[in-house]
Order: sequence, then structure tokens, then C-alpha cells
Amino acid sequence: MAKKLQALLTTGSAMIALTQPLLGKPHRGELHAARPHLEARTAAHKEFRDCARCPVMVIIPAGEFTMGSPPEAGQAETQHRVTIAAPFAVGKFAITFDEWGNCVKEGGCGGYRPDDQGWGRGRRPAIDISWDMAKEYVKWLARKTGKPYRLLTEAEWEYAARAGTTTKYSTGDTISPKLANYDGSEDGAGPSEVNRKKTLPVGSFPPNAFGLYDMHGNVTQWVEDCWHDDYTAEAPADGSAWVEGSCDGRVLRGGSWADSASELRSAARTGEYRYESSYNDGFRVARGL
Repeated sequence: MAKKLQALLTTGSAMIALTQPLLGKPHRGELHAARPHLEARTAAHKEFRDCARCPVMVIIPAGEFTMGSPPEAGQAETQHRVTIAAPFAVGKFAITFDEWGNCVKEGGCGGYRPDDQGWGRGRRPAIDISWDMAKEYVKWLARKTGKPYRLLTEAEWEYAARAGTTTKYSTGDTISPKLANYDGSEDGAGPSEVNRKKTLPVGSFPPNAFGLYDMHGNVTQWVEDCWHDDYTAEAPADGSAWVEGSCDGRVLRGGSWADSASELRSAARTGEYRYESSYNDGFRVARGL
């Protein structure tokens, strides 16, 4: 899994905890899925694409949800209500190497060609992407299409990942390697069907109720928000990005192929410096309607 080393970013008297993933630590994965409890009904999803090689987008309905984890979970994810007042669109998949390559071919993304670790490119999610480089992609896509493309906010990401559920995962209170790409092995051994030790092509597992793929596992996904150790009264309740304070640290969501089941929870969150990248990290895009 991705062992998290805590780095501290000092801003005046404040200390912001960030993480930088490395390989190594064994863990226990949860290997059974349960039927999710739905907080609200989800309508049939609608999809569109703004150009022939643009990402496929899914329209996410407006709604209200409880963000974070209950106190008994013992996580630094204090629960609070968030209202998403208007529908918005989210990438059906994480951005792929093919899609990143289109940006580079058209003179965008700083000409950066991320390493695929020898796992293959094409429909695999683009990895080794920093927050800064993810922002370069959305800037290029917005310029190309004339549409307001951006990264998801942290609240939007969790709302989209939950897809109406109130359980740990959109699959219920458990998840299995049949439903997501993560390290579900008992001892960190692999590669195997429970610890594949690499990314898989996007869409290799069933979508959630909103029609989004790989919201749990495969690659962690950058969102817009600055890193904060936990939610406080200052955390936005309207689904907007929390961008107060030092923003050298940014938030990642969803867990990756190298992470344990706990790190794939809908509420789970981690952070890295905006200019850092790893073979765990990718992103998906959002757009206003």
C-alpha cells in the first residue's frame, strides 16, 4: 500500500500535515461488499462530450449530504452538512494517458509526458501528475472548449463518490478487489487479484449510482481545496472549495492501487504538496453547466 510519511508545512504558527506516498507497509483489506444504504434516490445519469477527444462528462444532480465520518469512526473527518445547490458535470473516468497526450499534442500541459511505470498508457489513468500539472490540463481544456472546466472541490468529490449513499463506500460498508483496484491482501504480497500492484484501465469495475467509475481506488485524485487537518466551522457548507490559509498543500481523494481499503472510504482524505507527484496520483475534471 502507500505508506504515508507525515511532512509538516509551517505557515507562521500553524502546522499543516501533508503526506507523501511511498511503498512498503502491509495492511488488512476488507474483502466483502454489502448493499449500500441510499440517502436519496439517484436519477438516470446523462452524459455528454464537448469535443471528439474530450473527456466524457456525467451530469450530477443538485442535492444535500453529510460530509465526513461519524465520531465513532475515529477519523479526522468531522461530519457536517453540505448543500450542492446546482447540478454540475464530472468526468466519467479519471483522465487517461490518451487524454493527457491530446493536451500535449496541442501545445498544452507544459509539454509534460508523465512516466507510466511500464504499466502501459492508452486508457490507463494518467499518473505522476502534480496538482499544478492537473491545473494545466483543465486550463487547456477550458481554453479548447470555451467551457468552464476545473478540478472538483473536495465536497463535490465526496458527494459524487457517495452517489446518495451514507455508508463507508458507495458499495456499502465493505469493498472488495472485485469492485475496485487497491491492496486488499492480508500481508501486502502480490501481484495477485487482491493486490495487483499497478493501475488498471479506467472503467475496469462497476460504476457507482451516478455513473462514475473508479471513485474508489486505481489512482488518488486531486481536488481544488487547500489542505486542512480536519473540517472546522470555516469549512464551506455550499460545496465550494476551501482555499483559505496556506495552499502549498492540496487535497487528494479516493485512494489508489497501492492503498488499503480504509483509504478508499468515501470520506477518506490525504494531502500532498501541490508541486509533488507520484505513481499513485491522477485526477478527474469537473465543469459548470
